[in-house]
Amino acid sequence: MKHLITADSSYLATYLKPRLGETKIGQQLQLPDAKNIKQSLALLQRHGARFVLLGIPEDMGPRANLGGGGADQGWIAFLSNFLNLQHNNFIKSEQLVLLGHVHCDDLQQQSYSLDVANIDDLATLRGLVETLDARVNHIIELITESNLIPIVIGGGHNNALPILQGTALAKNQSIAAVNLDPHTDFRALEGRHSGNGFSYAAKQGVLSHYFSLGIHQLKNSENNLKSLNDYGFPSVSIQEIITYRQISLEQAINKAVEYLSLSQKPVGLELDLDSIAYMPASAYTNAGFTLSDAQYYVHRIASLEQCCYLHLAEGAPSQHPAGIESGMVDIGNAIASLVCSFVQTKQQT
Repeated sequence: MKHLITADSSYLATYLKPRLGETKIGQQLQLPDAKNIKQSLALLQRHGARFVLLGIPEDMGPRANLGGGGADQGWIAFLSNFLNLQHNNFIKSEQLVLLGHVHCDDLQQQSYSLDVANIDDLATLRGLVETLDARVNHIIELITESNLIPIVIGGGHNNALPILQGTALAKNQSIAAVNLDPHTDFRALEGRHSGNGFSYAAKQGVLSHYFSLGIHQLKNSENNLKSLNDYGFPSVSIQEIITYRQISLEQAINKAVEYLSLSQKPVGLELDLDSIAYMPASAYTNAGFTLSDAQYYVHRIASLEQCCYLHLAEGAPSQHPAGIESGMVDIGNAIASLVCSFVQTKQQT
């Protein structure tokens, strides 16, 4: 398939570290046939596959939002950790398909020479993000049409838009979504970037319901919040949960679950890694939720029958204060833990 770097045995071997007497997840999951991805996914689904792992190794979206880079390394960090976890009775690894990653190298290379302080260069960068949208949209549509559940590892949160678009096309209806994120990502429609995936989706009619969980009261502009309110999309701030203790995290998630359930729509599960304290992400923070909180959030939303994808965005190993090596370890462990929470919950429900 055009714009898809399909995983094969050599792709897998790059990250897999076998050990005598043990079976790793990477030794049990499925690989597609690159000659005919659509037919291969349909065949894998008929033989019990449920989940498709897809990477989007880019950081153009966050940089086009005037933010930090490094999100292009999240996919590699994830694979290095997740594929080497143990296959045992707690997980059905054979239900996983390692599809590969979206081809981003050409766009990334074009983006490196662009200066976001220059208006024309910034417009060009945002145009590259829009080009990426089309690539992601098509692949997500194909996965979802095959009755498989995409697990998408970013990349920036700009990819929420094409994931929602592809899902809506495959299901022929608008989508509901919940997002654990200090930012609403509901910025102005000023050209594509990581800060306006959901506002574009709402404007296009592919996002009918949206719950913003854990938004930071002072990291969202008045215009963003007004726009969110104009659509009638609810939110709960991290201040209400952690600072003022007006509502517990569990109660806030309950509100999101009720809202999503009443929507009677397919549900997208979104999580920005910069919602987690001390996590190397495009927008690093030391004032956020714990990784355990994030795992619980993923577990609760994944429990919804209509939850139809997982998107983990903005993990940027190079943003770790101790350097990229430490960042690769932290991001790899965090994303793998969140994916396990999702997969294991879905396999139990």
